[in-house]
Amino acid sequence: MITPAGIRALLPHRYPMLLVDRVLSVDDDGIRSVKAVTLNEPWYARLGPSPAAADFAYPDFLLIESWTQTAGLLALHQDAGRADGRTMLFGSLRDVQFHRQVFPGEVVEHHARLRRAVDETVIFEGGSRVGDDPVLTVGAITVAFRPQERLDPRHAGAASG
Repeated sequence: MITPAGIRALLPHRYPMLLVDRVLSVDDDGIRSVKAVTLNEPWYARLGPSPAAADFAYPDFLLIESWTQTAGLLALHQDAGRADGRTMLFGSLRDVQFHRQVFPGEVVEHHARLRRAVDETVIFEGGSRVGDDPVLTVGAITVAFRPQERLDPRHAGAASG
């Protein structure tokens, strides 16, 4: 199981972009996590005094980001060495469908499965639900791990010294 401290240890994300609240399970079949959408999140601060009901929809890109963080947790949990000195990069997504919007007060359950791993590139599939309602289907998301020193020259000295 991945604890809240484990989530923070595996992912570099912090407030307001750490979008996984809890891991429910992680095993050979994949990972299940939850993200509770709350009205207190910074994306709702822009709403004026009389927003329309549709204005409260959780942004689709944040739903994908939360799901992708869940998939990243699976990759890092299965091969903790993969993260050593490496940065996880989002590569591409395919066959993504949004089934309905998510609103504050709802708890999204993400599930991700490893479809394929080749060297430093990992492909996931899965989706998200609120209760019994599907909200997101992910056909494939590709994540690549690259050495930090190749992406950020500040890490070059640490890697050699």
